[in-house]
Amino acid sequence: MATSKMIMASMTHFRQLTCAAYSTSASGSYPTRLVPHPPDLIKWVRREGGFVHPAVRIAQDTSNGLGLLAAEEIPKGSDLIALPDQIPLRFTPLESDSGDGLHSVLIHLARQVPEELWSMKLGLKLLQERAKVGSYWWPYISNLPETYTVPIFFHGEDIKNLQYAPLLYQVNKRCRFLLDFEQQVKRALENMTPSEHPFGGQDVDASSLGWAMAAVSSRAFRLYGKKLPGGTYNDLPMMLPLIDMCNHSFNPNARIVQEQDAGNTMLVKVFYLLAETEIKQNDPLVLNYGCLNNDIFLLDYGFVIPSNPYDSIELKYDGALLDAASMAAGVSSPNFSTPSPWQQKVLNQLNLDGEAPVLKVCLGGTQLIEDRLLAALRVLLASDMQSVEKHDLETLKSLSVEAPLGIENEIAAFRTLIAVCVIALGHFPTKIMEDESLLKQRPSAFTELAVQFRIQKKSVIIDVMRDLTRRVKLLSAKETATAQG
Repeated sequence: MATSKMIMASMTHFRQLTCAAYSTSASGSYPTRLVPHPPDLIKWVRREGGFVHPAVRIAQDTSNGLGLLAAEEIPKGSDLIALPDQIPLRFTPLESDSGDGLHSVLIHLARQVPEELWSMKLGLKLLQERAKVGSYWWPYISNLPETYTVPIFFHGEDIKNLQYAPLLYQVNKRCRFLLDFEQQVKRALENMTPSEHPFGGQDVDASSLGWAMAAVSSRAFRLYGKKLPGGTYNDLPMMLPLIDMCNHSFNPNARIVQEQDAGNTMLVKVFYLLAETEIKQNDPLVLNYGCLNNDIFLLDYGFVIPSNPYDSIELKYDGALLDAASMAAGVSSPNFSTPSPWQQKVLNQLNLDGEAPVLKVCLGGTQLIEDRLLAALRVLLASDMQSVEKHDLETLKSLSVEAPLGIENEIAAFRTLIAVCVIALGHFPTKIMEDESLLKQRPSAFTELAVQFRIQKKSVIIDVMRDLTRRVKLLSAKETATAQG
């Protein structure tokens, strides 16, 4: 009863942190905002001393949901948005280390978060401001989505629908972290009064923590913070209201620029969004979030990019698997699982063997074949140590150097990789045609994302196979021509 009274008393200063299941707007296509009719974000930015180009509008993008677009043509180099230093939302111990008990709890909790999940650190600050009535950032926070489409919110069946072990591992890892962190938060807050409590006595569960982590991972930018001794800057995650409504493109028409305070070079004064190119009327304003694979886009942003040139598949370097693939490809006497001492020495140099090897290798993306894997195949399929020693490691790792150990060796390496691709495809329970048929049935948003993701992974494998098959044909033709000549 006493606890109930404390929570009720605190509600005059704090908003509830409940998180709804996935829902959509009236159009049925996009997540709703935190409140039905949030404050005008453009007006708020201007009122707080920021600048917004008269042609910049918030509008629904048919493929990406809410975003920014140009209501009229905007010349290249124009200032689109400028945010003074007080508008970005950030949280660092240096800013909050005032001896204030409220902040010290968040600092303590943030220190429990692994660096790879940095978004949860800023997420704690976001959650605190979301809970607080009268928060300076409420006009911004109220415009955030009520739910996110990142896989931590998928139903169990849709997580399985991803069908890709490396991503399943990451999703499960994040879910376990949220459940464990929920208990850490509860322990840290259990004896605090509402006046001390960062969230006004409200219960903070894995769902609300997940919402905050997803909001930050999908919207925050890792920009320069304060200048450090020696002239470098710390890497500071921050949320840039309005600017973070730009959607993603590998061909961006806008970019972010930071301006230092002329009187104090240790401080960033203004954050600008500039027109990188001429922007035509009704064009969306887009930024490049990074040259990332679909694993990161789905994990952190909640979407999948079709035909992503940076997408790849992750494999574990395994001598027994390569032996099986090589034999299936008709390559004689493979010895991947039993390399000779001189071959093992090269594997050590490639960090594929030894005390702490890195066995994760990739196919696809801009490299097509990860250079370490290519070098290992070339070396382990070579029987002549002297021919290998004629080349440095960089040459053996390079796909642009054609057949450094001979055409026969190169064909064997490529055929082995094609067989590896066939094995990798076989690990998916469904075929692309089945996936495409499922999408035509208009499944739930989470199911659709999971199926789109696995289609793209299978497409990467197929594209690698096609490229390698083409290379084998060209090499075989050269080998035949050489023999006839």
